[in-house]
Amino acid sequence: MRLDKLEIKGFKSFANDTVINFHEEVIGIVGPNGSGKSNIVDAIRWVLGEQKSKELRLDQMSSVIFNGTKKRKASGIAQVSLTFENTRNLLATEYQKVTISRVLYRTGESEYRLNGVACRLKDITTLFMDTGIGSNSYAIIALGMVDDILSDKDNARRNMFEQAAGVSKYKVRKRETLAKLKSTTEDLDRVEDLLFEINANLDTLEKQARRTRKYFELKEQYKELSLALASLKIEVFKKEQEMLRQTLEKEEDTFRRLEIDLNTKEVQLEKERKDSVDQERALSEQQRTLNQLVGSIRTRENDKKILEQKQTFVYKNKGELEKQIDKAKLAIEQLTEDLTFLRSNLNYEKHLEFELEEALDKAEQALAEIKDDHGSLKTDVEDKLQEQQRLEKDIIQLEKQKAINNNQIINKNNELEKDQSDLSSRADELSAVSARLTELASEEAVLSSQLDAMVDKENAKQAKLDHHNAELETVHKDLIKVNRTLDANKNEYQLTKSMVESLEGFPESIKFLKKNADWNKEAPLLSDLIYVEERYRTAIENYLEPLLNYYVVNNRDEAFKGIKLLQKNLKGKANFFVLDQMPDQPETSSDFPDCIPALSMVQHDARYTNLFSALLSNVFIHPTSDSGILPTGEAEITIISEQGDLILGKQSISGGSVGLFEGKKIGRKKNLEILGEKINQGEGEARKLESSVKVLKQQIEELKAKNYSLDIQSLQLKIQNLARERVSLETKLENFQQFNARLETNISNIQSQLGELSKETEKIGTELKARHQTLAALKQKLTKADSVYRQASDRLSAASAVFNDKN
Repeated sequence: MRLDKLEIKGFKSFANDTVINFHEEVIGIVGPNGSGKSNIVDAIRWVLGEQKSKELRLDQMSSVIFNGTKKRKASGIAQVSLTFENTRNLLATEYQKVTISRVLYRTGESEYRLNGVACRLKDITTLFMDTGIGSNSYAIIALGMVDDILSDKDNARRNMFEQAAGVSKYKVRKRETLAKLKSTTEDLDRVEDLLFEINANLDTLEKQARRTRKYFELKEQYKELSLALASLKIEVFKKEQEMLRQTLEKEEDTFRRLEIDLNTKEVQLEKERKDSVDQERALSEQQRTLNQLVGSIRTRENDKKILEQKQTFVYKNKGELEKQIDKAKLAIEQLTEDLTFLRSNLNYEKHLEFELEEALDKAEQALAEIKDDHGSLKTDVEDKLQEQQRLEKDIIQLEKQKAINNNQIINKNNELEKDQSDLSSRADELSAVSARLTELASEEAVLSSQLDAMVDKENAKQAKLDHHNAELETVHKDLIKVNRTLDANKNEYQLTKSMVESLEGFPESIKFLKKNADWNKEAPLLSDLIYVEERYRTAIENYLEPLLNYYVVNNRDEAFKGIKLLQKNLKGKANFFVLDQMPDQPETSSDFPDCIPALSMVQHDARYTNLFSALLSNVFIHPTSDSGILPTGEAEITIISEQGDLILGKQSISGGSVGLFEGKKIGRKKNLEILGEKINQGEGEARKLESSVKVLKQQIEELKAKNYSLDIQSLQLKIQNLARERVSLETKLENFQQFNARLETNISNIQSQLGELSKETEKIGTELKARHQTLAALKQKLTKADSVYRQASDRLSAASAVFNDKN
């Protein structure tokens, strides 16, 4: 049992509706002074039935209602509700949630409610008696209780230990039982007083019989008024039934709405699961795009390496050009010095100009001829150099393309190895996922079969529980019926026994002889010898009324002995039947229609046959008291109506109303024996039924102890977890398969690209080899041409020298 929530409205400082939930692990309620923490404890004690205003820190109980403030009017009601979860069935009720409420109106009216139904405080106290929860329980510690426990005020410590040990509930039951015993004893004393008054007023009661007619008239009026009242109550009950039906329909509509909400939530949950799967697929697409981007990055890296090689080649050419520039600068400086020197010698050389002009003309003609030859050779050499540069440039481009192809082949091989490695690793992971899916399918099948078996067990248990509950209810009803019959028989037995022992309704003379030791106390009275079934008892008792006080003795001596004792003690008169003086009586037959011989309705011992034959041989019982229907005749017979209100003889008629206590005097001892047998039989039946109740309760408790709900929920949770894992693995498997397909396609593309690159590289190698051969031949030709060109250059240099010299 667990405290679920506390609802407070209009109680002390809680003016607004306040709900405190305890469904989480609440360990305390904190707040500043004056915030109402102690009022929460007072509210719990108050709803559990606290009746002392002092325990609630109040001067009077009406002060629990919120009294208002300057800005807020006072409340007209104080209401507190306390809700418990009865999941372990600690409370003796079939409800899983139990709510107790207490309401106090400002008018002074108060009521308790149990699950919204009005009840008594005793019902709530009884419900929580065995749980240790109550208004004075030490499960609720209020202000001042700790000091009382420490100082042991009014045995507070003893009470706390008794409550903790579970003894207090037995003390309460003991007090209630003692109170009931005291009340029962007082009732018994009152019964004795009533019996004494009845015995004293028996003669007076006969006078009251005249008032019976008035009683029956009032009874008839009461019957009519009762019928009218019952009709009105039925109308009220019908209205209440209609209201309850409408309430039930509203609750059913609410249940349907909640069920629709639940289905909507489940659909939303399924949608979110689908969105999760879609997101996983989108993640796979993103991963595929990432792989493509990685491939693109690798291609760009290859291009970057090629550009870096080109940049290195440019840097090398730049260095050579810078060296040539430095050489040219040195040559310019040298030429500048020569120019200065030549300018200084210009004047000296001018006078030689004329002399050498003729020689110069000759040298110029020879130089012109040599220049013509040298120009043609130079043009040929330059053409061959250009051809050589073109071939070298083509070779460089081919080697560059070959290097790029080789680099791409290496990268493609690396990518191919990586993809093949990923494919092999994913193959292992794929097989592991497939194996796990197979295991999940088998586990899910096993759990589903276990769940079905557990549900079947739960249904079978519930069916048995319903059967045992129905059987227990039937046995309870039978036991209540048997106990009521047994109590009625016991009460009747005690009353009859007291009447037999006290000889109630008999004269003083009979009582005297019965108690006198000098006379035969075993001599029976006529009323004790006869037993008649209930239907005909009143009729025969009314007929034998004058004779029921007669003693039945064996002979005259016993009768005379009793008469002498009465005469001696002045105790009145007594009448006696003498058995040995009773003649044998002939059997009689009834010639009257619808009449029953009275003798056939009487039960007695065989030794008294002659006595009862003499008394009842000519007596007959008729089912009606209508004088127009009763038979008449000349025979010496007597006809008694079945109700006993009419006795018709040949020469006399007696009748009238039947008294309330008539039919209770005859056959008391026999009735006492029959009641004793009925009591024994009833006690045996009660013991059997109590044993059956005990066995059924034990079986019900055993069935309740077998709670499969938690196992079913656990299995359902496991199946849901397996289903979620299966869906996740199936999605993962699908992604793996798609990824493997992409890898296989990529591997195929890479292999085809590698083949094309290999072919292209072989072709470039062939072309490069041919270009190298052409370049070697061109270099040989260039060497020869260069040798001829140098010779021509030497001649040109010599001619130029001569020309220069001459110039």
